Amino acid sequence: MSDPVRIIEMGPRDGLQNEKTPVSVEARIAFIEALVAAGLDTVEVGAFVSPKAIPQMASSDAVLRGVAHVTGAEFHVLVPNEKGYDAARAAGAKVVSVFAAASEGFSRANINCTVAESIERFKPMLARARADGVKVRGYISCVLGCPFDGDIKPTAVADLASTLWDLGCYEISLGDTIGVGTPDKAKAMLRAVAANVPAAKLAMHFHDTYGQALANLYAGLAEGVRVIDAAAGGLGGCPYAPGATGNVATEEVVYMLEGMGVTTGVDMEKLLAATNTMSGVLGKPPVSRVATALNAKKKRAAS
Repeated sequence: MSDPVRIIEMGPRDGLQNEKTPVSVEARIAFIEALVAAGLDTVEVGAFVSPKAIPQMASSDAVLRGVAHVTGAEFHVLVPNEKGYDAARAAGAKVVSVFAAASEGFSRANINCTVAESIERFKPMLARARADGVKVRGYISCVLGCPFDGDIKPTAVADLASTLWDLGCYEISLGDTIGVGTPDKAKAMLRAVAANVPAAKLAMHFHDTYGQALANLYAGLAEGVRVIDAAAGGLGGCPYAPGATGNVATEEVVYMLEGMGVTTGVDMEKLLAATNTMSGVLGKPPVSRVATALNAKKKRAAS
């Protein structure tokens, strides 16, 4: 449990793509720069998707080019198909992410195809990425529940993870997209997946809709998973799940891990500053309880 944990920062992509307030390219670049300065050296910075479908991710090419000067960091972008892959590569992408769902209902609602059809779409892109020397990260949505299909069997997640692994994804991120999971369910799912894919190659991407994300992460840490996706300030949500909140807040993950004696390499003060700046851009306070508590503490100390 004391082994270091790698945090993948999702705020600039998974967080902002569900925010109603548009964020300029300049503000997104500044946000990413601040997150890297805080010690978050792996950041997902955008998505090469249709701007009609997700206008918040428009100009992801400009964002990726705009952070090219930042050293010592790895930047990821989401790509849904070969067209997105081409655009990402033209902008200099070295790591791309593909996504599939563990449930048929979510797959049809999100990308208008079956799970099997989504995998077929990825195959030529993954083959090209391998030839181009581009790393591919695989996401699986709805691993602990689906707004359309309800409970998801761990075997379904394990089978899909195995497929993505065999196709060449270097890491599989397991997403509780609507945040309905609980620790025992998370543990059972992770054990099933780890039978097919090494635990060291898995990541946990847990949303906090029902306040269970940290408990689920703790259960996953006990299973040997050492990679966590998180979003500064708890940004985000899911358009297909009423009431779904964003990814677990990076501040809360760091606070828990550092309290356990686990090294994250993240400077909380700088992370809080990055979160507060983006909250100002969005015109609302951070969802993160740790950020709220630390801001109140600072305000009290200054008065």
